[in-house]
Amino acid sequence: MNNKTGTTAQALQEIHDFLPCATPQQWIDNALANQDLMLIDHAHCEKKAASTALSLMYRYVDNTNLLNKMSRLAREELRHFEQVLSIITKREVEYCHLTPARYAAGLRAEVRTEDPGRLVDVMVVGAIIEARSCERFAALVPFLDEELADFYNSLLKSEARHYRDYLALAEQANGGSVDARVGEFMAIEKQLILEPDSEFRFHSGPVT
Repeated sequence: MNNKTGTTAQALQEIHDFLPCATPQQWIDNALANQDLMLIDHAHCEKKAASTALSLMYRYVDNTNLLNKMSRLAREELRHFEQVLSIITKREVEYCHLTPARYAAGLRAEVRTEDPGRLVDVMVVGAIIEARSCERFAALVPFLDEELADFYNSLLKSEARHYRDYLALAEQANGGSVDARVGEFMAIEKQLILEPDSEFRFHSGPVT
């Protein structure tokens, strides 16, 4: 095992330990049967992630650490968006609007409305979403064609770093551990991941 492979494996183990459950096999089967839809929604997810990072930069202008981390994150997410869009175009898939999964909205519904609680919760939710994205990329890689497998493999390192950045910012805003708050959001996340959904999305539950 080379150093890069070892680092990725270590990051994935950390994410598996962090998340409350693994992605169900049914969702993986759904993804493989709906790869065009998966790519379209993935592009939307990358664009939304960049937008969220930028909005945080506008709201928290006095937080230098947040500004630096979110600036880098926004650039990376937009680059990922461009890469997904290139694959979509190459495969002659029509990029179009999609209704969002209930996943992000389900998590954000529990975000407190006043700071510093709001910032803590937004960062915790960001960490969970990035961790789940990383876990799903890794779960899909063994079943994808070479081009898509290589691309999703290439995203693992940055997604894992985004998860850690969000978690560190949550701890900074909280002035200490956020384990209790993470646990509350994880109970919601587990339900959203395991309960069946009516439409397949990158962050949906399994569609039966």
